[in-house]
Amino acid sequence: MYPVAVLAGGLGTRMAKRTGPRLPKALLEVAGRPFIDFKLGQLAEQGATRVVMLLGHGAGAIAEHVGDGAAYGLDIEILPDGEALLGTGGAVRRALPLLGDAFWVTYGDTYLQVPMAEVEAAFRRAGRKGLMTVLRNRDAWDPSNVAFREGLVVDYRKGAPPGTYEYIDYGMSILTAGAFAPFAPGTTFDLGEALQSLIAGTELMGFEVAERFYEIGSEGGFQETNGYLQGLGAARRLDAGGR
Repeated sequence: MYPVAVLAGGLGTRMAKRTGPRLPKALLEVAGRPFIDFKLGQLAEQGATRVVMLLGHGAGAIAEHVGDGAAYGLDIEILPDGEALLGTGGAVRRALPLLGDAFWVTYGDTYLQVPMAEVEAAFRRAGRKGLMTVLRNRDAWDPSNVAFREGLVVDYRKGAPPGTYEYIDYGMSILTAGAFAPFAPGTTFDLGEALQSLIAGTELMGFEVAERFYEIGSEGGFQETNGYLQGLGAARRLDAGGR
């Protein structure tokens, strides 16, 4: 399984009433546990073994909580933001020496249903520089932002008017080091810019998933995710696994 880069560096301003000024969003208690436990436990269940956590706000608290990853059955390496904030794309670009030639990228505030082994196999067969998992969302849970045709992501635009797109970026992609070649080391840029560059070169394939996403980046999302994980008995599953 490819290494997984988990982006968890944001300030979480929309959730400030719950986090206060110090608690990082990834450590918000959801269904009785810090949310990051569910995220990492889910990655381990899918067969991931190595995780690189790209951290900003609250990096020390998150690092202390997750440790070396052994409790999740993972090997975790922590890479805090440097003095200069590089954006999501720049943070991944900076982490390339830890990630290798191909790797997953996901976010620390999402709970996603991705068949990782199946997606990796499809990616290897295609031989492209990137893959985006997509969901036929039709503006249901968040505004859709992706045009997906004949196996390729052909357009990607956040903030598009309702009805523009049927699909949404599901929040878990496979990228290669080559996808970041247009960006010099130390450059500040958003991950979306790297994805746009791949689209322009017809190098971003898509893989359609079926299950809706859950997130804790908004109050509504937090409530839905809390209820969903409680219903799954997800905390009991984590405990049974040793975490």
